[in-house]
Amino acid sequence: MKIPAGVLGNWPTLSRSPVLMLALVALIAVPTASAWGAEATEAGIDWGTMAMSLFGGLALFLYGMDQMANALKAVAGERMKDILARLTTNRFMGAVTGAFVTAVINSSSVTTVLLVGFISAGLMSLAQSVGVIMGANIGSTVTAQLIAFKVTKAALLMIGVGFTMLFASKTERIQQYGGMLMGLGLVFFGMGVMSDGMAPLRSYQPFLDVMAHMQSPLVGIAVAAAFTGLIQSSAATTGIVIVMASQGFVNLPTGIALAFGANIGTCVTALLAAIGKPREAVRAALVHIMFNVAGVIIWVAFIGQLADFVEWISPKHPELAGSARLAAEVPRQIANAHTLFNVANTLLFIGLTTQFARVAEWLIPDRPLGEEMLVVRAKYLDEDLLATPSLALDRVRLEALHMGERVEEMLARIMPAILSGNRETLREIERMDDAVDTLHAQVIAYLAKISRQSLTEAQTSELIRLMDAVNDLENIGDIIETNLIVLGNERIDAGVSISQPTREVLSELHAAVTRSVEAAVHAVAQRNELAARNVTSMKQEISRIADSAAVHQARRLVAEEPNRIPAYTIEIDIIEKLKRIYYFAKRMAKTVPTGDSSEVL
Repeated sequence: MKIPAGVLGNWPTLSRSPVLMLALVALIAVPTASAWGAEATEAGIDWGTMAMSLFGGLALFLYGMDQMANALKAVAGERMKDILARLTTNRFMGAVTGAFVTAVINSSSVTTVLLVGFISAGLMSLAQSVGVIMGANIGSTVTAQLIAFKVTKAALLMIGVGFTMLFASKTERIQQYGGMLMGLGLVFFGMGVMSDGMAPLRSYQPFLDVMAHMQSPLVGIAVAAAFTGLIQSSAATTGIVIVMASQGFVNLPTGIALAFGANIGTCVTALLAAIGKPREAVRAALVHIMFNVAGVIIWVAFIGQLADFVEWISPKHPELAGSARLAAEVPRQIANAHTLFNVANTLLFIGLTTQFARVAEWLIPDRPLGEEMLVVRAKYLDEDLLATPSLALDRVRLEALHMGERVEEMLARIMPAILSGNRETLREIERMDDAVDTLHAQVIAYLAKISRQSLTEAQTSELIRLMDAVNDLENIGDIIETNLIVLGNERIDAGVSISQPTREVLSELHAAVTRSVEAAVHAVAQRNELAARNVTSMKQEISRIADSAAVHQARRLVAEEPNRIPAYTIEIDIIEKLKRIYYFAKRMAKTVPTGDSSEVL
């Protein structure tokens, strides 16, 4: 039985890199740097066993988080995308939606990537996206809340049940839920292993001295920001802080400072995700950074007051004392403080979304038009979404729209160029096809990467349809480049002048074909069944206009005009090539399921 890749997942991307290994070493080395020089027998600590517990527990913890996130995205990815697109009508709904979507798919970075696509497609303004980004910070605290429940005793049960669902069931949805449950169990089990491994440090004074220095808010923020930047997971950092709190190593003010640092460190993920991306992506990352850093700066002076309030609203265990009470109370308090901090920041800044957007646009201005024209690259294809095929296929549809816009521009300019343009005009249109070919190659390569994921039957069918559609679109560009441009050059070489009546006939056919291509592109990009049916229903109109044009050309053939035979040949070829373009437009429209089983003719 084949387990869907989006469910089982691979080892997290960063965990395959030296960066995470360095972070793992830092986790062990930094807090215990002074301890390695001491005699192990003094404290009775088995350093080897403890190191294995910490390394192994952290590995299980991170892998469980990755698997849980992959399963959640596989289960809810497409629905979350639709919710995000429909419910961001104002800044308040945007914040609520961003929190909900991020909580469900367990990835604020995926939420941001979706936002960039909506902004680039003109479906959402940058100002509207700011509210969603703020809400995404709230949604990212859900993981910490789950971790704080400390249901480690049920971890192995979750792993066992999830494993059974994942490997024994033949139903894909049950496999996905099994992967999610098993991932959550691995998170709790990894926490338990780390917690048990750290227990001997309770009585080891050098380690306690190091933790005493962490009580300085600025030190705690800096350490957590650096660690989060390395492992690129604020949820993982917060989880480790909660594990330390469960052993009594971290008091509430220190835990809050570390959570603040995690909020700053997670901005590194946004920055890395924006490298090489369109300016909309860079602006969204910049908004994320400004919001998180500004929130920490405002709250750092009120850590004490925040701690007092959180202690008041959180469960208490007066029957315990000392480190035992800290271990029982602080994990939940840290999780509550983390959530409260992000909710308060969102309420504080939600009225300034327009100002955040303006600052981002001022700091990251648009490139000059000429510079943008030199860079031909896909706008929407994002490698981060490959693990969620439903979202990745949605990006292909958007890129088909981007590619289609260039083809439509070529088609709009070619008829005037053929009828009366010069060679330079024709060469400009010919060069435009290079951009179409480049985008086509990038889309096909991206579809190939999607195909290597584990796809459902519906996703496989959609992938094939999208591949056919972009191939048809590329064929339209090739007809313009290799056929119509040649006819334009032949008209110039032969010194042919196209009569006004003939221009009107050809322009009528060209306008109808252009409408069919535009409708076909939007049908594919938006899965618009009505537009697809409109394209196929244009067959009679196109045939009528083409037949009328052919009759007109036959009548003109007997006219006593110079170069009548070369003119007739060119004009008939133009009609045939325009009909061929409609053929490919109709094929594109047929890739959109409409319930119409008629064949492409």
